[in-house]
Amino acid sequence: MKRMDRMMAILMALQQRSETAQSLADKFEVSKRTVLRDMQALSEMGVPLYALAGPGGGYRLMEGFHLPPLHLDRDEVLTVLVALDGMAKYSDGPFHSARWTVIDKIRAVLPEQTLQLVSPLLQTVEMEVPKRHFKTPHLNALMTYTANSQWLKVMYRSQNYHRSLDILPRRVYAAHGFWYCEAYSQLHGEVRSLRIDRMETVEEIDYPIHELEKKILQDNSVQSHSDKEGSIYIFAKLTYRGALLAEQDTHMGHMVSQVGDEEWEVAFQCPMEEWNWAITFFFNMGLDAQIIEPPQLIEEIRERARCLMDRYSHVQM
Repeated sequence: MKRMDRMMAILMALQQRSETAQSLADKFEVSKRTVLRDMQALSEMGVPLYALAGPGGGYRLMEGFHLPPLHLDRDEVLTVLVALDGMAKYSDGPFHSARWTVIDKIRAVLPEQTLQLVSPLLQTVEMEVPKRHFKTPHLNALMTYTANSQWLKVMYRSQNYHRSLDILPRRVYAAHGFWYCEAYSQLHGEVRSLRIDRMETVEEIDYPIHELEKKILQDNSVQSHSDKEGSIYIFAKLTYRGALLAEQDTHMGHMVSQVGDEEWEVAFQCPMEEWNWAITFFFNMGLDAQIIEPPQLIEEIRERARCLMDRYSHVQM
C-alpha cells in the first residue's frame, strides 16, 4: 500500500474509533515506527490529531473533523461500480431500484478526475451474468427469514419432483444468474441449495426445538456413515471445456482439480437422490468428460447414447 493511501486509510479508521499505533501497524502490516511517522505527517498537514494515554486510549480525531464522503481511489471505484453492474444484470432481485440509484449517487459525488480514470476500464471490465427470465417473488421475504433463522414450509418444484419441504434457511446468494437459498431440509436430512424461482409458496412454521436438536445430534453422529450409504462415488476425467462446465456447478465446482497440462479431474460423493441429475449432466458433457467410476454411471450413459442412436438410425442421409 502506498504511503498516501495508508495515511488516508488511517484517517478513515480514526473517524470510526480511536486506535493505538500498534493496532494500526497490525492492520496495515507495517511497523509501529512507520505509523508514528504517518501520524506526524498528518499533523503537519493540518489534521487535528490528539492522543490519550492509558487503557482505552490511543490516537483520535478532534470532534467535528470529517473526511469528505466517498474518498475512493481508482481501484476502489472500479471495484464498487463493477460489482454494482454485475448485480444490475440480475433480471429480478431485492435491489431492483436501489441498484440504479446508488450508481448515479456514486458517480455524482466522485471527482471528475477519478471518473475519467475509471470510465475507460468500465468499458472493458465486467462481471458476466447469464440472462435469466425467472421471477423470484419470495426473495425479499427469504432474506428476512434467513436472518431470523425462521423455519419455513415451501412448495418446491424441481426437475423431478413437485413437493412440500420443511427447511431452515442458512443463507441467500446469487450465482450463474439465479438466486439460491442454502437451507437445511428436514426431508433430506442435510443442507441443500434451492433455487428461489422454483419456490411457489413460502410460509412460516413452528418447528419443535427438541426435534431440531435431535436431528442435529443424529446428523453429527452418523454423518460419515450416512454420506457413504446414501451416496455413490463418481470420478471423471475432464477436458479443459469440461472443467469449465463442471466448475460452474454450485455443488461440485470446487472439487475440480487440474492434474496435468491438458487434463482435469473431478471426484465427489453424489447423493442417490441426485443420481438422475448426474446421468444427465455427464451425458450432456459428451466428449468433454470420461467417467472412470462408477460402472453404473458408464452403463447409464451408454444406454442413453444407444437410445439417441436408435432415434436417428432410420433417417436417410
